[in-house]
Amino acid sequence: MTTVLPDTGVGPLLRDWREQRRISQLELALRADSSARHISFIETGRSRPSEDMVLRLAEHLDIPVRERNALLVIAGYAPRYPQTPLDDPAMASLRESLERLLAAYEPYPALVVDGTYGVVAANRGIALLLEGVPEKLLTPPLNAMRLTLHPEGLAPRIVNLPEWRADLLAQMDRQIALVRSPALRELYDEVAAYPAPARADGTPRATEGAGGEGREGTGSAFALPMLLEHGGRVLSFVSSIATFNTPMDVTVAELAIETFLPADRETAAYLHAHVPS
Repeated sequence: MTTVLPDTGVGPLLRDWREQRRISQLELALRADSSARHISFIETGRSRPSEDMVLRLAEHLDIPVRERNALLVIAGYAPRYPQTPLDDPAMASLRESLERLLAAYEPYPALVVDGTYGVVAANRGIALLLEGVPEKLLTPPLNAMRLTLHPEGLAPRIVNLPEWRADLLAQMDRQIALVRSPALRELYDEVAAYPAPARADGTPRATEGAGGEGREGTGSAFALPMLLEHGGRVLSFVSSIATFNTPMDVTVAELAIETFLPADRETAAYLHAHVPS
């Protein structure tokens, strides 16, 4: 569903996006093959932008597809981008491709989430990490942020929870500023209010290896690792997130594929030994 703000004109909204991107009127005009004067007139409401101009400005401001639809509606035009449910027959090839991608990444964990971190699909590497999580948190619809930060979820087993939690909340905060989603804000408020579980020993085990010995490297030199206890061992992962290039559908635009790469040989060996092939 496209969110529309009826009391806000398209000009001020475009100005807000431009300022958020830290682009001057002149720079935006040059990118959009227009003039700074015309951009100024649009932003102040003195000139009504054409449909093509709204789309051009949105493209050069890198505005999310859902928000482009909202801008078009506010400007008096029809939405340009459809929002096709992922279970629609038209999405069958996409679903199959995602499932093949997740399976190919095994034994390493990988999952696909939507714009509010709802879990769309996950592989057996993720299933391994979720062992021991209460059934109530595993009942659909699953949410990746809830599973990670809930006191009964993965949070008690994340050795470096303060750092990992802060990173996830900062990621959500940046996304809220970008897409202005009430549902995402509600989720943020919920997970940010979760009490952080206290650890028994009170000390992070950032240098402990998967088998209890010293680890050659946790990956912290190039990315913040997630250190997760599993089966009496500490596994170390660095995550990466991929999205679709130039999506033409709101649903597809908001999908993200998150993969967890072992940050050391011990973690990789553990996954190969415990995730069914």
